Amino acid sequence: MSRAAIRYAKAILDIANANGKATNVNEDMKSIVAAVAESVELKEFLSNPTVKGDVKVAALSEVFASVQQETKSLFRLLLENKRFEILPAVASQYNLLFDELSGVEVAKVTTAFPITPELEVKVLAKIKEFSNKSVTITNIVDESIIGGFILRIGDKQYNASVANSLQTLKRELLN
Repeated sequence: MSRAAIRYAKAILDIANANGKATNVNEDMKSIVAAVAESVELKEFLSNPTVKGDVKVAALSEVFASVQQETKSLFRLLLENKRFEILPAVASQYNLLFDELSGVEVAKVTTAFPITPELEVKVLAKIKEFSNKSVTITNIVDESIIGGFILRIGDKQYNASVANSLQTLKRELLN
């Protein structure tokens, strides 16, 4: 994450907070992150130096027509400073700062298959051991863990994967 992205995100969060729209702008930023993640064309368009800045602003204003005024201000600011390529990073950083400010922690749960409601209950119970904050779960699917789950909150990790259990058993048998 670039320092510039962090500075822009902090500035937009301060402005949005002052205007009482931090939550709405957070939703804008989530939609920007999702749109860029889903569209290689959008990512390339934003980082393409041959596309003029005002064309990028016009396109973003059309794609994200319903965004808050603060988000539109960010588009114009990136135009003035010729920094459109960092928009996804700014949006992502804004989400992190907003969660931090709101006292929400993000738990990354890696599973071999999309998380089921039953597994989510187990994970939430394990999360309560780690954190007393409000937690949102992000699911990452990685078939190489075979089964179970890996939970990461901040710098703490709990590995309840089948692959880890097999690795531990292998180490014990070799010793």
